[in-house]
This record gives sequence, structure tokens and C-alpha cells, in this order.
Amino acid sequence: MSRAHYQFTSESVSEGHPDKVCDQISDAVVDLFLSADPYARVAVETVATTNRIILVGEVRGPESVTPAAMADVARQCVKSIGYEQSGFHWRDADVQCYVHEQSSDIAQGVDASAAKDEGAGDQGIMFGYACSETDEYMPAPIYYAHRILHEISKARHAGTLPELGPDAKSQVTLLYEQGRPVRATSIVVSTQHVAEIGQERVREIVRGYVESVMPSGWMPEEHELYVNPTGRFVTGGPDGDAGVTGRKIIVDTYGGAAPHGGGAFSGKDPTKVDRSAAYAARYLAKNIVAAGLAEKCALQLSYAIGVSKPLSIYVDLYNTGRIKEERLEGVLGEVMDLSPRGIREHLQLSRPIYQRTAAYGHFGRKPDNDGGFSWEKLDLVEPIKAALT
Repeated sequence: MSRAHYQFTSESVSEGHPDKVCDQISDAVVDLFLSADPYARVAVETVATTNRIILVGEVRGPESVTPAAMADVARQCVKSIGYEQSGFHWRDADVQCYVHEQSSDIAQGVDASAAKDEGAGDQGIMFGYACSETDEYMPAPIYYAHRILHEISKARHAGTLPELGPDAKSQVTLLYEQGRPVRATSIVVSTQHVAEIGQERVREIVRGYVESVMPSGWMPEEHELYVNPTGRFVTGGPDGDAGVTGRKIIVDTYGGAAPHGGGAFSGKDPTKVDRSAAYAARYLAKNIVAAGLAEKCALQLSYAIGVSKPLSIYVDLYNTGRIKEERLEGVLGEVMDLSPRGIREHLQLSRPIYQRTAAYGHFGRKPDNDGGFSWEKLDLVEPIKAALT
């Protein structure tokens, strides 16, 4: 039986956080390849430090996507984030590209042929999760941690917050009573700022955005709102702390409120089940909760490299279900083809839709008209209900 009264904390980081800079560059490279060839294979990692960006990884795609083109995409990504500081500037950074051809050993196991369907790009376990705590079926702590930073970011990009820089982090602790979130007990926001303003001005700015995001009556006591606790945050981004792709997997998913298979998303094309199967698992879990079959749902899928079907499907409804987990496990593969090809085609993932996912969470977002965040749709509610009758 789950606990009824407790506190739970999740954190988020902004698009200017060093690791998120790297995630966005890696996903911008994925989008570059998929724009040129929807069947391209991409696995690209990024490292960033003081005025230096390094791209490494394996690809298979059109020759038109050159190292120079990848370097240019990296610069444009940094420019869009807003870095024009002496230690990290989109124009001045040294961009090095060490991306090479994908191994033929991997290709022969993954590619489809006359004898077999497309196999998974790797072995592994992937989790999806949904709950009824928010309108977006996300755990409330990570949902509000993302929203605080996203609202600040939108204001900064609109030009109304020239005092703040791109790098920021947030952390939200919520009190749960009877298993439901009721208010924040503490909130932490650290944000990069210009040297000319002090901590009190930063606190004044940040408090307004926190108040606009949190539900009425949810603000913590004043002494539990921590803004730039060290007192100063002028040097930010990769100039202050090196960044690497794939280090924010809990920020990217459910803020620690659900299991995680361990694989990062960014930099990977949709044949990699680390990414596509995690999206499919979220899609199924969200539709299960939206169908009123449970208040919470965690769903695990497992795969083997080169094998086209999932090895297992596991569902946990946390004692909130109105149907047996075993029943759901038996029908989900009928409702959706969970092979790598089936996932990619059902969710239409072979499109350049990934750079936008690399900050403020891959889940709990609104589906875009061009197919972005297709795994957030609720179009499986009725098919799941029908399969259970």
C-alpha cells in the first residue's frame, strides 16, 4: 500500500543548463539528418565547455549532411538559446566534429530485409508513466518545476527579462495528503543574471514567476522560497560547468516519481528504442489513465538488439486500477504495434521534431500540429476500452 502523507521533490533545468545545451545540439543534429532522410540513423553525443563544442558519434545518412553542416547547426542552437558571453559565444566557440559512419555490425541487426522485420537498435528496458495529479497526466513536482523555468525562459526570449541569463535550475517540493499534492513546502530557483543586479532583485523577479505558476494557496512560506541561495550566479552555461548529452534523464522524464530504464533520449534517431519505446510506453500509460482505468500507471517494455518484438510488457497500476494489470498486458500489443517499426509509424517519429523536446521535459507537453509530441495524444482511449470489452 502506498503512503498517504509525504513530501516529494523534483528538479528541472533550463535550456541554458550545460547538459541541456548538449542535449539540444545533439537533437538538432538528429533533426538535420531526418530533414534530409527520414531513414537516417543517428547516435550523436555532444560535449561543451568554455568556448568549445565537440560532437562525437555514429551516423548513416546522406552525404549532404557534412561535418560543417553539423557544426553550423550547433552554433545556431547555441545562438537560439541566447549565449553571447565571453566564455561561451555561438560565434566564437570552437566546434569540432568527430562523427563517423555507423558500424555495419549494428546495421545488419537493425535493418529490415526480405527475411525479417526491422529490429530494435539496442537491448534495454524502457518505462512510461502517467498519473492524474495534473491536467497533463504528469507528476505535479516535475510539472511545476518545468513550468517555472519555462515561463521565465519565454519572458527572457521575448526581451522582457534582460537581467537574466540562459542558465537556470528549479526544484519543487510538494506535500502530499491522502496521496494527492496539496501545496509546496519549499521551492528553489537558481538563475544566471547580469553582474549589475543583486540577489534581492533576482528574488523579486523570480517570485513573480513562481507565484504565477503555482496553484492558489500552494506557495511555500517566504523563508522556504530559495532564490540563488549562494548569493550570486553570473557565470553560467558551459563556461561555468562542462555539459554532456544524456545526463538529465530524470529531468527529461518524471522527476524521479516513476522508474527509469537508464537510457537517454537526445541524439538518437527513432529506431533507437531507448527513445521510441519510452515514448510509446508514455503514450500507452497516459491513455490508460485518461480512460479512467487507473489513477497511476507505470508501463515497462523490454527489447533485444535486432529483435523486432518486445520481449515483455509489464503494467503497474499502484493499487489504483479498475482492471487487472494482467488484462492490460494482454491487450496493449493488440491496440498498438510495439515493434520498433510499428512505434515509429504509429507515432510518425521519422520527422525532424526532436530539438524542441530537449528542454523542459519530453512528456506533459501539448502535441504540435507538425507531429511533435505525438506520444502525448489521447487517441487510444477508446481503442483500449474497446479491447477490454
